[in-house]
Amino acid sequence: QVQFVESGGGLVQPGGSLRLSCAASGSISSFAFMGWYRQAPGKQRELVAGLYSGGDTNYRDSVKGRFTISRDNAKNTVNLQMDNLKSEDTAVYYCNARRPGASFGDWGQGTQVTVSS
Repeated sequence: QVQFVESGGGLVQPGGSLRLSCAASGSISSFAFMGWYRQAPGKQRELVAGLYSGGDTNYRDSVKGRFTISRDNAKNTVNLQMDNLKSEDTAVYYCNARRPGASFGDWGQGTQVTVSS
């Protein structure tokens, strides 16, 4: 089973920035897709940003222009740079991924992001 460890969350003021990091078991280069998700209390988990092995990306409309997903092959991590954070970005953030022809892995513990003044 593929496992993930998220880090980098914390408390920031509106307009602030955070950088999240996701470490996965195995090489990230073997994944066809890696994504960052978030879940706020009482709401469904939603895809925030996705990164395909070929380099293409996709973002949820509400975060376009503010969030950037990238990978660091040297550190074997996938990162999410979050700028101009808003209160509605408050949630637990998770990463997940799948290899070609395979299912997504198990959900990790996530990392809490709280945006508040």
